[in-house]
Amino acid sequence: MKKFFEELKGFILKGNAVDLAVGLIVGTAFNAVMRSLAYDIIMPLVSLLFQKDVRNLFIVLRGSATYDDVTGNLILSENAVLLTYGNFLQSLMDLMIIGLSLFLTLKLIVGIKKRIDRLVKKEEASV
Repeated sequence: MKKFFEELKGFILKGNAVDLAVGLIVGTAFNAVMRSLAYDIIMPLVSLLFQKDVRNLFIVLRGSATYDDVTGNLILSENAVLLTYGNFLQSLMDLMIIGLSLFLTLKLIVGIKKRIDRLVKKEEASV
């Protein structure tokens, strides 16, 4: 059992495992920020174009669906079937925003790394 814990400690303290853990934590935080950007900033602006919340967009395939004017709740007939494409649009927007943000972040990181490499090469050449 002691050997198991020694091996586990060696694995955890290796750079790859620690880097993976840090990357996972940063990725989770990044995802939360990007989801907030999508839900709280961009989607309300998109909803202005549609004159209602995008997540509530649907097509009635069977039966009937109406909104209660007082409560704003959706009232469905017993046999109603809805195609809720608004949820799909929301998920698609999330994907595009997160993908674009990740692309721009990685592009920035690669650019910074190239600049650092150039500075290191200049420093080595001058020595």
